Amino acid sequence: QAQLEESGGGSVHAGGSLKLSCVVSGLPFADYCLGWFRQAPGKEREGVARIDDRGRTNYADSVKGRFTISKDQINNQLYLQMNSLKPEDTAMYYCAADKGRESLSTPGLLCGSTPDDFSTWGLGTQVTVLS
Repeated sequence: QAQLEESGGGSVHAGGSLKLSCVVSGLPFADYCLGWFRQAPGKEREGVARIDDRGRTNYADSVKGRFTISKDQINNQLYLQMNSLKPEDTAMYYCAADKGRESLSTPGLLCGSTPDDFSTWGLGTQVTVLS
């Protein structure tokens, strides 16, 4: 049974940094699409960053240049380094995984960008950025 468990959330002042971690078990980590999503109170869950089986990354415009997604395929961990945090980054952050789709034109997986494109989720870790 696949399990994802996030950690590393907390409260920081604007301009600060946090690094989120997600331990992934029960699925072939190296062969999956992996992503970070967030959901603020009263708002829909949104994609933050994702990384495919080849290590290719994609970021939401709101976090480009500030957040970095990475993965450790030896220890089956997904990370999100968050720098220059802003109050609007306050949300519950979730890691997610999905098997994706095989690309017909390029090597590797096609990974979706929306919550509906990911099938397996962690319970989340809260990030609060104080102004």
